[in-house]
Amino acid sequence: MTRAVQPALFVSHGSPMILFEPSPARDFLAGLASQVARPDAILMISAHHDMAEAVVTGSPAPPTIHDFGGFPQKLFDVRYPAPGAPALAEEVARLIAEAGHPVFLDPQRGLDHGAWVPLALAWPYADIPIVQLSISSAHPAEWHYRIGQAVAPLRDRNVLIIGSGSLTHNLRAIFAEGRDHDAAVPDWVSDFADWVRARLDAGDTDAVLHAVERGPHGRRNHPTPDHILPLFAAMGAGGAQAERLHHSYTYGVLAMDAYRFGQGPDF
Repeated sequence: MTRAVQPALFVSHGSPMILFEPSPARDFLAGLASQVARPDAILMISAHHDMAEAVVTGSPAPPTIHDFGGFPQKLFDVRYPAPGAPALAEEVARLIAEAGHPVFLDPQRGLDHGAWVPLALAWPYADIPIVQLSISSAHPAEWHYRIGQAVAPLRDRNVLIIGSGSLTHNLRAIFAEGRDHDAAVPDWVSDFADWVRARLDAGDTDAVLHAVERGPHGRRNHPTPDHILPLFAAMGAGGAQAERLHHSYTYGVLAMDAYRFGQGPDF
């Protein structure tokens, strides 16, 4: 039997309360498993694993990290007990090292909410091995693109690569303006999301990599780069061919777009 060749994905994970609050983005993530062949393992590149250099999780049983505060107890009670994949973690580290980048294995770190929240919706049985690869806000967009290119061969081995962040991410605008879950979408958010889509549709990799600098209201949408960096890694892993899988907003200022890079199998 031919092994599946996986695409690379970018998903916007939003607030961890997406697990409990109805929304189009929640519905999309809950159906994500139906849009790809079942992977043998998943490599998650989360905005919430931000290190000075590339760090790969090597735990055989990564714990669930509740890296947030101020939410209901039911969210802290959630566990996502997916197995790790130490051998895959070593392979990820090898590929990154061979591409000329410093890389480190962390045998203890668990899964942060940028990983387990979307995974709990898409694969709720937690039966697919998970490895996390860090972003690095200390490095530019191009570094993340090259890291994605380095791990791209894993797609041929039925490893699904997912960048998990947010297409727009200005939390101050949520809290300072008291926005509710279904707040209106301001132009400065929709203009940026539309610009990114147009550049991705055109295959303009350079423009996308500089979206924060060149896109409309880029720095307002990303006061810090962490939540857009997984997009660049997914783009590097999957190639310039992009397909938007989902588009919606929560709290008015979080664009919950999801993209597929590269073609997966027909099934």
